[in-house]
Amino acid sequence: MTDEILCEQRDGIGYVTLNRPQARNALTFAMYERLAEIAADPGPVRSLIIAGAGDKAFAAGTDINQFRAFTGAEDAIAYEARIDRVVGTIERCPVPTIAAIAGACTGGGAAIAAACDVRIAADNARFGFPIARTLGNCLSMANIARLNALVGPARVIEMIFTARLYSAQEALSAGLVSEVLPSPDALHARAVALATLMAGHAPLTMRATREALRRLRDSLPPDEDLIRLCYTSQDFREGMDAFLNKRPPVWQGA
Repeated sequence: MTDEILCEQRDGIGYVTLNRPQARNALTFAMYERLAEIAADPGPVRSLIIAGAGDKAFAAGTDINQFRAFTGAEDAIAYEARIDRVVGTIERCPVPTIAAIAGACTGGGAAIAAACDVRIAADNARFGFPIARTLGNCLSMANIARLNALVGPARVIEMIFTARLYSAQEALSAGLVSEVLPSPDALHARAVALATLMAGHAPLTMRATREALRRLRDSLPPDEDLIRLCYTSQDFREGMDAFLNKRPPVWQGA
């Protein structure tokens, strides 16, 4: 797994690369855990850039094969708790974080990007949570709240109910990203420029601002009933089987 997350430091900037381009940088559980370790302790850097290998995807969510061992609700609840912990760790990273998004940024990949302090995109970026047409699972309350804080409830509903991916320009208009660059190379250069800028600013000011915003947002009721509803359904099994076998799912609502 060591090569599936690349991490290096140059000139006070940390570079984290999700490195499974053959799988559109889909994340295994081990990759999630390594990402959390880096976010919790990024080392002697002043800012952190997270990107995907290649220009086809930032990250296409969780590798669907990770779900094949699920046998019941507790597996699903543990999975969503894991994602919340990992994404929350990224959100609390002690240094500013920048998601440099090229290509597909979906599902768990989009949740990681949403947890970063700044998101910028190449013009080929596509952003969304197409779970209503793929697996039939759900987002945790924490991820819904994070997305809602970025774009508001109407766009959350539209994005998830239509299951479509936003183009880079749509993501810019919605507030999902702050800039769109004309190419992956321009994206990388801009990410480095922003990381360098932030590395020279007062660390505690940025940390306090982020934490204040998080505290304003996070007053969440339990969501285990919603996770059980989706992940233990026949539809979830159908969605997973259809996805892995490259066929359209047949939803039953049960």
